[in-house]
This record gives sequence, structure tokens and C-alpha cells, in this order.
Amino acid sequence: MRIISRRIERALLTYPGWKMLCGRRKTGKTFLIEHFLDYDEFFFVNKDGTVHDRLRGDKMTYSEFMRLFPRLLGEKRRIVIDEFHRLPDNFLDLLHAYSTEQGREIILVTSTMWLAQRLLSMRESPLLGIAFLVKIGLIDEREILVELSKEVKGKELIEASTYLREPMLVPAYKPPLRNFLAGFFSSSGSFVNELVGETFSEEGHELTRIYRGIMMEVANGKGTSTELSSALFSRGLLKKDNPGTLQKYLTILTKMGILRKFLVHGKRRKKFVYRHASPLLDLHFYLETKYAYTELETPAEFIRKAVDYKLPKHVEDFMADLLAKAYGLRRVSVELPELELDVALQGFKRLELVGEVKWKERVKREEVRKIEEKLSRFDCRKVLVVPDKDVLEREPEGIEVLTSDDLVEIAEESLKHTLGKEEEN
Repeated sequence: MRIISRRIERALLTYPGWKMLCGRRKTGKTFLIEHFLDYDEFFFVNKDGTVHDRLRGDKMTYSEFMRLFPRLLGEKRRIVIDEFHRLPDNFLDLLHAYSTEQGREIILVTSTMWLAQRLLSMRESPLLGIAFLVKIGLIDEREILVELSKEVKGKELIEASTYLREPMLVPAYKPPLRNFLAGFFSSSGSFVNELVGETFSEEGHELTRIYRGIMMEVANGKGTSTELSSALFSRGLLKKDNPGTLQKYLTILTKMGILRKFLVHGKRRKKFVYRHASPLLDLHFYLETKYAYTELETPAEFIRKAVDYKLPKHVEDFMADLLAKAYGLRRVSVELPELELDVALQGFKRLELVGEVKWKERVKREEVRKIEEKLSRFDCRKVLVVPDKDVLEREPEGIEVLTSDDLVEIAEESLKHTLGKEEEN
């Protein structure tokens, strides 16, 4: 069985004290605890409020659990409570009452992002200052790249790493990645729909037509609130073409971890561009937009064409995020007349790295010349990412060329540095 050990998150779990793990469904929270963390008790709270003892297989009511829990706190060193947010509010008061117990550790796990953030930040919260927040999202770009490099190489390594950041894809993956994805969506599209629906349910929000419309339009290339507002208005989902009305929806989708937002570089007034956090969800909603593939019978050939179309853009996003983490920079979006950058990374005050990603079989001389001309406008480090140097008809001047081997080295060095710092802390 293929397992990504998630060393970055595991390092955070070694910190002393109580912890709260939060993350969207199917990001591997429970798997991480079960396989990489020592614990004395493990409880899972069902949707009906009953509590399942995972070590003994018993099921108990909340009242029974409340009679048992204080006694366990006096006996056990580490107790895990998965989906704790399904318990009544008075359970949080109980936790607060026992938070001063020395040598005892509680691991709280939730799929509800907004609740986790509220419980650890609001002044009246019983958990304020008690638990350390550990976010479990998609697998870190550096770690998935390093781990997969042990079994695949070159172009396949980068493409597989881009999508296998979704933990649920890791065990099932078989090369080639593009065929694997086409088969996954052909057989499991309805599952992805259910996953999105469950995510909204756990977060306490209704998956309305506006939310679905936003996610579909982002997958279709609309990135700003202005573009999204116009698209949704034209579809009859908004009564007025007013970007301001979308802000609450965009904020919620961002807090849920479904969308990400990037600052547009060089604007006096703050402006943001929105993207799907998961390339898997982005591809799913693109297929829904183009083919309504979960409702209508859709040939595998259609799905494979969508994969081929979207994959280069997803690789660009993967590269930008990988390099941002490797060099400790912030990813931004550059909006200049007739200029779009695949990679733009900002330091404290200025752009530190810009680059292009050409994920294709051949990059001709004229295209190399245009890349040189485009990147020459920036006084900072410049990179060009390609599957292999052989795809270039000539190497660019003044631009660093990065291939899969180079990226693995960068990821390994950065990962070593990051884990070293965590161990020091």
C-alpha cells in the first residue's frame, strides 16, 4: 500500500499540549492519527450524536460518554475525539474545566474549518488558549514530489504529484496519470459530488445554486469577483451584476478551504484572484460545466480531453506553490497589459522570482525568444519549467531552466530545512 507519511504535519503533532486537527473531508486526518500517532483512547462521534469507541468497538450514548470521559482524563495520557463538534456545547465547558490537568493530552479532530477557527479565536470560546490548531489540507507539494520520486520519474512524476496531493487518490494511483484520472472521474464523479455536499453539510452551509455556480465558473477560468458576478448574472443566478454581493460567498468558500485567493501585485487597492485549492475539484467542476458529466452519460474520451486541457494549468499552479514554499515567498498574480505570468512570487516588498511553465512536447525557438522578452521586464530571479531540456529548441539566456530532477532536489532541500526547524522548535 502506498503511504505518504506527511512528515510536516507529524512534526506539528509532536508539539506539547492539546491540539485541534481541522481540514476538509478526505484529507487524511483520521488516517494520520491512526498510523502515525500514539494514543490511549480513540472516540468517533457519529452524526446522530452517539460515540463510537474505536479501540473496543463499543457504541455509547452521549450521557454514557460524559460519565466515562472525566474518569479517563484521570487515567489516560492521550485521548483522541474525532468529529468532536457533533457533541453538545456543554462538552466544551467540560474540556475547559479539565484543561489544567498536567500530563494529559486531548486531540480534537473536526471537518468543520470555520468552527475550529472560531473556537480557537473568539474571546468567549471555552477552548481559547487551550488547544494548538493543526490544519490538515492537501499534501504538501514538496513532500508528495519527494515521495513519488521513489517510484516514478520525469513528466509522469510532476503530473502525478500535482493531483495526488489529494490523499484519497494516493492508494489507487497507477501510471499513466492521465488515464488514471479519466478512469477515476468516469467511475467516481458522483462520489466527488457527494464529497462536496458533505463538506457543506459539515460546515453548516447549504450547497445553493450560487455556491455551485461560483465553483463551476472558477473552474471555467473566471477568477475575479467582477468576472464571477457577470457570469452568474448572465446565468440568472444573481438578480444584479454586483461583485459586492458575492463577497460573503467567496469568503465562506475560502474559509472552507475550497477556494484560495491571491493578491494582485502592483495594485493600489487590494484586488484578489480566486482559484480552486484542489486541482481534482477544479477538474470535477470543469467537467460539470462542459458536460454535466455526473448527470449525463459522458464518454471516457470527453473526460480524457478535459484532463489534457486542464492539466497544464494545474501543473503551473503546482509549480508556483512548490517554489513559493521552497523559497519562503508569497504567490501573487500579476496583471499588466498583455502580460500574464505563470509564476510570480513576492518577498517582503518586491517580486523575487518570476517564471513560465511550458508543459508541452516542444518549445520552439520563437517561443523561447518571447519568454526571454517577457521575463526581461522584471529585475529578479527568472525560471522556465519544462518536462525535460530536450523539449527546448534552444536554451533561454538569463533564465534558469528547471526540470523534474531539479525540482526534486529543490523540494528535498526545502523539506529538510523545514523539518529541521520544526524539530528545533
